[in-house]
Amino acid sequence: MILYTCGQKTHGPGFAHPCAKAGKALDAAGYEYEIKTVGGYRLALWTWGTRTADREEVKRLSGTNEVPILVLDDGEVISGSGTIAKWAREHPHSPAKFGA
Repeated sequence: MILYTCGQKTHGPGFAHPCAKAGKALDAAGYEYEIKTVGGYRLALWTWGTRTADREEVKRLSGTNEVPILVLDDGEVISGSGTIAKWAREHPHSPAKFGA
């Protein structure tokens, strides 16, 4: 599985940033996953000029250029931190680690 983020997956508490929330939910559910960092962070004004090109793959996969998105091994795409966190809670890979 691949988690597309803006690069904030490991920075700050999960409630502070959507990409961190998604990554921390997958971690808590016991998943190993690849991280693909995409450019064009919304609050970084200097990235606005390249945002569309930087997020072309994300747009193709999900229909939007917003991250985080999670691409499962079967190709299913889950968009948004809340949806990813809910999916991780409902599909724990390692139940013994979940909620710990």
